[in-house]
Amino acid sequence: MLRVENLHSGYGRIQALHGIDVQVPEGEIVTLIGANGAGKTTLLMTICGNPRATAGRVLLDGQDITRLPTHRIARLGLAHSPEGRRIFPRMSVHENLQMGAVVADSRHQADDLERVLALFPRLKERLNQRGGTLSGGEQQMLAIGRALMSRPRILLLDEPSLGLAPLVVRHIFDLIARINREQKVTVFLVEQNAFHALKLAHRGYVLVNGRVMLSGSGAELLNNPDIRSHYLEGGGAA
Repeated sequence: MLRVENLHSGYGRIQALHGIDVQVPEGEIVTLIGANGAGKTTLLMTICGNPRATAGRVLLDGQDITRLPTHRIARLGLAHSPEGRRIFPRMSVHENLQMGAVVADSRHQADDLERVLALFPRLKERLNQRGGTLSGGEQQMLAIGRALMSRPRILLLDEPSLGLAPLVVRHIFDLIARINREQKVTVFLVEQNAFHALKLAHRGYVLVNGRVMLSGSGAELLNNPDIRSHYLEGGGAA
């Protein structure tokens, strides 16, 4: 479904990605792990069109989307839940969810809202509450729910566990699995929590200094001694 070929990207004179090759097959959860500053967020942002790739291609169902504006990429069925959630804090939960539906067919908005609220019943209880007053876990649910309101076929998730308590983290990862399994949404997951990400994923990639250094099934990477020593030891499996 999503293919990244020899992708180079960065900010001004700073080159952040160096020849990235990644595949996200339809129906799978694919995870990208790596330390802070490895280029994970830059990769997701480049896929979405900002910043622009300086070389290489991004293909969605075989269509080259590398130079398309972000709103056109969204209309092709790709949604992005960004790092830090970036909800609209002064808007209500309902209004935040409506913002996610802007690129979707308005005829389905009521059904889509019902579907998202069934997945996140906590949001249904807080529908008229301002987004900025929600807990961190609830704001993450809102960010994912807002992305789902665009009726995506592929969902890009950037650090959904960031700053959350361990129990909330496990709940968020359970929800990601449900979205993939029940709603048939392909997921490309960027995470620092390597244990949960690789346990969930069908396959994964390891990004180091803007380059893919290792790839394999989630189970293979989870059991790789180098991955365990660099990313899993010292509480990674909490």
